[in-house]
Amino acid sequence: MFPLHDPLDEVLRTELASYDDLTAALLARRGIMTKEAAEKFLNPSYDLHLYDPLLMTDMEKAAKRFASAILSREHIAVWSDYDCDGIPGGSLLHDFLKKAGANFQNYIPHRHEEGYGMNVSGIEKLAKDGVTLIITADSGITDTKPVARAKELGIDVIITDHHLPGETLPEAFAVVNPNAREDEAYPFHGLCGSAVAWKLICATLAVEPKLREKVPEGWEKWLLDMVGLATIADMVPLIDENRLLATYGLLVMRKSPRIGLQKLCRGMRVNQRTITEDDVGFMIAPRVNAASRMGDARDAFRLFTTEDESEADALAKKLEKANRQRKAEAGAITRAVHTRLKEREVRSVIALGDPEWRPALLGLVCNTIADEYERPVFLWGREGNMSLKGSVRSGGDTHILELMRGTENMFVEFGGHAKAGGFTVQDTEVFFLEDRLVEAHARLETQEAEDDLSKHADGTIAPEEINESFLKKIERLAPFGMENPKPVFLLREVIAHEISRFGKGEEHLKLKIAAHEGNVHIDAVTFFAKGAIARTAETLSSGSRVHMLAHLERDTFSRGNPVRLRLIDIRMV
Repeated sequence: MFPLHDPLDEVLRTELASYDDLTAALLARRGIMTKEAAEKFLNPSYDLHLYDPLLMTDMEKAAKRFASAILSREHIAVWSDYDCDGIPGGSLLHDFLKKAGANFQNYIPHRHEEGYGMNVSGIEKLAKDGVTLIITADSGITDTKPVARAKELGIDVIITDHHLPGETLPEAFAVVNPNAREDEAYPFHGLCGSAVAWKLICATLAVEPKLREKVPEGWEKWLLDMVGLATIADMVPLIDENRLLATYGLLVMRKSPRIGLQKLCRGMRVNQRTITEDDVGFMIAPRVNAASRMGDARDAFRLFTTEDESEADALAKKLEKANRQRKAEAGAITRAVHTRLKEREVRSVIALGDPEWRPALLGLVCNTIADEYERPVFLWGREGNMSLKGSVRSGGDTHILELMRGTENMFVEFGGHAKAGGFTVQDTEVFFLEDRLVEAHARLETQEAEDDLSKHADGTIAPEEINESFLKKIERLAPFGMENPKPVFLLREVIAHEISRFGKGEEHLKLKIAAHEGNVHIDAVTFFAKGAIARTAETLSSGSRVHMLAHLERDTFSRGNPVRLRLIDIRMV
């Protein structure tokens, strides 16, 4: 049987006495232990809970330099990353600089030709254009050589980033990054890159009142649609200040006059007025990322910054086409992996590659294969600069970084976290990669897997209790994401009816459940059913009695948006 979380102790229950049992328990599991913290969590306030950007190291210095460059009409360049944090960051800086009447341009490196981060050739191009100040968004913190080259060419660089630094910080004019220094005074270190860039805008407006002649008081709030998009898409923890930025970001997205966002939502059949974090994570972000994966990230940037309706319409359709192509190519790679695995022994670690595979798509394929085979999966392809790059997913309890550390001589570089990562493999070693990883996997000390709290239920619920009012109680804790997961519920001994597959390849699973009395029917779905769920589904028949773990959600594609279950796991009674 699936385990339940421990109940609250009496002291904590008394502290959170103004909330019902479920809400109090959910708050406590998120580290919310006081009435004050609960109020801040459930009712984030722009005026009360936003931190002063000038608390961040180098922020005042950066803001004054930025303001001076705007007012004197220096040639400014915004250098942003090509993903769904860098593109929104570049877009909001573009909008601010345009509003302020600045002399500027945006630079976004080509994913396949230039790679991640700043590069010397790009810096030299900007120098020829007469640029004297570069502002980065979501990049720069490890780019010591390009920043040094900029300095040689007389260009000041203000880095706004959130990634961890290398051994030394670049010699930039200012480094604005809450994660750059051990003694950082800013109260929250979990901001995404776009949020740090937006903080620079807020600080710049604060230190230079003259800018308010063109940028009205409060106008910067309209940029929160891009901050919210990036905060949700980049999977930073949705706690503390990020919770506020995501909440207000969604509010602004629902009202945003940004024509490109409107066109994108229309093409996806997403109602902009009710947009949620799931719409951002599963619908918008993949299309933004598809721009760089399948072509040029500037298409996504132009979509968010254009004011021309026909251009926005064309770009939204282009991103939709790129996303379909992404799915098709990822699907083709997935089928190729399946074919090769059928022809050989499946070992404790799977490592496969092909020079023809596009590295930008391999994380998506890794997810699928690792979930299906429940073991680490390494996939590699050849990048535009001819390096062999790839992605890895754990598929279980193996700590990916520890596994890669056990075979360091195989990699040019690697990084990530316990469950996922990326790598560049040595050309001379690639054909021995799986052998070395299998050996390293065997050497890893066998450790008892940590209790997977995602498989702990927050409470039990019967089908009769699944209704609109119960869902609204849960939605008070939204937006959900990293470190604020959707609540998980255990349904005991429910009866499965009308078991079916859907989707083009019948890859999704749907069933209806009923209570013992059989008078309540609720849809339960899971998309891309793989692993344990898929195996259990094969044994189900109408009338099977099961235990299940599930989230509650709205079915936004059905009339009336009924409440349904999103399956996490299912077991026969």
